[in-house]
Amino acid sequence: QVQLVESGGGLVEPGGSLRLSCALSGSTLDAYAIGWFRQAPGNEREGVACINNRRRPSSLYYLNSVKGRFTISRDNDKNTVYLQMNSLKPEETGVYYCNGRRGSSDYWGQGTQVTVSS
Repeated sequence: QVQLVESGGGLVEPGGSLRLSCALSGSTLDAYAIGWFRQAPGNEREGVACINNRRRPSSLYYLNSVKGRFTISRDNDKNTVYLQMNSLKPEETGVYYCNGRRGSSDYWGQGTQVTVSS
């Protein structure tokens, strides 16, 4: 059974950095497109960044507001995708989820809380 587990969230001051991890188990990571999404209280879930599968490993997507500050990467040996977040803003507080897609299969992690506050 495929599972995704996020980690790395926490409390950080504005302008600070965090690195989130998304570990996949039960399958091979590079067969999946992996995306990071976030959801703030009262808001809809939005896509933040995505990295494609082994067929298009250089294909990346970033939400416009995070370009230049966030970096998505994958380590296939560790079956893990990372989201490096720099210069964080208070409005980026929320629960961050990772999503894995392979064909018609779609998997979500349980989420990790990111709070940007002084």
